[in-house]
Amino acid sequence: MPRPTPSQTVGPFYGYALPFPAGGSPAPAAHPGAVTVHGVVRDGAGVPVPDALLEFWQAAPDGSLTGHPGSLRRDPVTGGFLGRDGVHFTGFARVPTDADGHWTLRTLGPPAATPYLSVCLFARGLMHHLYTRVYLAEPPADALLDALPADRRATLLAGGEGEGVYHFDIHLQGEKETVFLDFDR
Repeated sequence: MPRPTPSQTVGPFYGYALPFPAGGSPAPAAHPGAVTVHGVVRDGAGVPVPDALLEFWQAAPDGSLTGHPGSLRRDPVTGGFLGRDGVHFTGFARVPTDADGHWTLRTLGPPAATPYLSVCLFARGLMHHLYTRVYLAEPPADALLDALPADRRATLLAGGEGEGVYHFDIHLQGEKETVFLDFDR
């Protein structure tokens, strides 16, 4: 039986090594159903985290979970990342925060059957990445949301800022701490 090894922080360098062109735009360019979700990652004191990395996974609007391959296309000449093809929805995004802890995602709205975006957050000082969800609207019924008190449920709901624009801050600790999910490893 293999012995477990300790986790290690990924350091602030992943913001330079892992993002790829158009990483925050899984929606095809100029798609009429595209929405923008943005926010700030904040530490326990409410200070923005400038070097976090967020990965998003979601079902396509038709409910399919496979997405179109091609998020990490490579240039056959240089071996560098070309990014997306700009035509197909992939269901995956990788977004770094900027110097002010802000991030932006341009995607398609999730279907009613899975009405959320799944998020995996990497940040300095975290021994394990964190998982959460972003709901663009509160669904009539959802097992996770229904199990939470109203004040905690609110940490998973994005606020609307106009047609197709949503705001969602992630708080790592403190009074406004975002609900994080625990998966068996």
